[in-house]
Amino acid sequence: MPRKILILLLSTGLFAACSGPGEEAPAAAVERLSNEFVAGYYAQFPEEVYEVGYPDAPRDRFGDHGPDAMARWDAKVDAWLAALDAIDAESLTDDTAVLTWVFTRERLQAIVDRRVCRTELWNVSPTWTGWQSSIIATLAVQDVSTKAARNAAIDRLADIDRYLDTEIGNLKRGKDAGYLAPATNVSRVIDQVTALIDTPTDGSPFMDPVARADDERFARVYRRVYEDEVRPALVAYRDFLENEYPGRDALGVGANPDGEACYAASVRYWSSLPGSADAIHRTGLSEMSRVRAEMLGIAETVFDTDDLDALAERLRTDPAFLFTSEQDMLDYVAAAVDRAKAAIGEQIGYVPDAPMVIVPSPAYEQDSGGGFYAAGSADGTRPGRYQVGTWNAASISRGAGIEATAFHESYPGHHLQVSIALLNDGLPPILRYMFSSGTVEGWGLYSERLADEMGLYSGDLDRMGMLSNEAFRAARLVVDPGIHVMGWTRQQAIDYMLEHTTENPTSVASEVDRYAAVPGQATSYLVGSLEIQRLRRHAETLLGERFDIRAFHDRLLASGGVTLPMLQTAIDAWIEDVLSAP
Repeated sequence: MPRKILILLLSTGLFAACSGPGEEAPAAAVERLSNEFVAGYYAQFPEEVYEVGYPDAPRDRFGDHGPDAMARWDAKVDAWLAALDAIDAESLTDDTAVLTWVFTRERLQAIVDRRVCRTELWNVSPTWTGWQSSIIATLAVQDVSTKAARNAAIDRLADIDRYLDTEIGNLKRGKDAGYLAPATNVSRVIDQVTALIDTPTDGSPFMDPVARADDERFARVYRRVYEDEVRPALVAYRDFLENEYPGRDALGVGANPDGEACYAASVRYWSSLPGSADAIHRTGLSEMSRVRAEMLGIAETVFDTDDLDALAERLRTDPAFLFTSEQDMLDYVAAAVDRAKAAIGEQIGYVPDAPMVIVPSPAYEQDSGGGFYAAGSADGTRPGRYQVGTWNAASISRGAGIEATAFHESYPGHHLQVSIALLNDGLPPILRYMFSSGTVEGWGLYSERLADEMGLYSGDLDRMGMLSNEAFRAARLVVDPGIHVMGWTRQQAIDYMLEHTTENPTSVASEVDRYAAVPGQATSYLVGSLEIQRLRRHAETLLGERFDIRAFHDRLLASGGVTLPMLQTAIDAWIEDVLSAP
């Protein structure tokens, strides 16, 4: 009931005492402010839309992240937050209004708190937060179905020159103020952009819209804009990094101004829970010990050894355990996804009919490894997209968690999770198109173990891969605060991860660089998974024979990627409803 949910939220400290609703009805004001925030966010950062499927963002430009535009954005965020705090929260009378108020306010506050990082001043990132990744991913889903849409695509392509000039200006201001990206990430981005520059026009990922449109005029104009405006802008950006941007020697954000405050705010932003660097580090060490003990059981019974380090080296190097080609790896992933899709009804009550495609990572970022999921469109015209890191597949082990990652990204993981919210037009836009990484990535990691409960893994080697993935996430809790707050070097982080997982050196180095680029984000996986596991044990204990795993999972997923405290509130309310039922 609404009042029960409100009381629970008040008890967790998520609701503040508020007053002054004004003349507008409180629920209507919450809906308006929330919708303004979602629309405003994707107008400011339209290059992020490809990941979530939001339909109404500008399609003829990219975001303006210059100082004047960011000041205007900050003012809007502050105004929305103040307006929400002026609403009498206790007057809200339905679940949707309560959820919308809490989640909108939490996202706004998290944005305000993370300003201390000044990320726009040092965003040289070789991973998905880098412009070279987000812009190309955006163009890959750019609508070209009509003449107007194709004209917008040309305008957006032409806007890259302005966008990169702004990025250079931001990096210059950051350098002057002491905000720098790690030198190793700068080097990797230089290599990525150089690869883009050197790719012939017809093979460039920037040309994806042309490949999807049967329009000679469009192709001719689009090509001219790319060659005359975009490629020179890429060269200018690359040359600036090579010749004028030093990068910082230290890997962690602690070397930037207010670095420790930035890390604390980032952990809260991504996970939705507060956590000190020391506590996160200790949790990672504890979880690593647990996972290693389980890995030892498989090592002794299946591989006849108690030397986990030697076994990890064997699994990552012995040709018997490696893929033979990119196609071999893609077929292996597709088979795992098909098995999971066929069996998912055992664990989830509502499974939407939402298409998904599996594609290899583009050539310029193949060394990023792993997997990445981007949502399809709510109207079904664009499928969800699972991008698999297949670079140098002959060096990738089947024991490196490839099946586990497939379950994480598809079923029961992100594709299912995101589609449930995306296709539910009864949810407010903020719960369909925004999310907390702690809940979303927590569910993804939880799904890897859930797949084991469902018997989806091909064999013991693949189960060892699942445990390697869990060790990988435990290592993130050790390494992420290690590099950002505790002064770890890049090599120290790489060595720790190689010692404790079956990942290959290239993938591990890529992961460590990713952590350096996005402080705190890597902690959200295991933090969220541990919380979901705790909620399940709590529900099982209280409900006993009344516990229904399908109903539990449906409740977890019903409201999209809400924060972890909101998830606890939802499960507590569900438990109370089950206990009070006849």
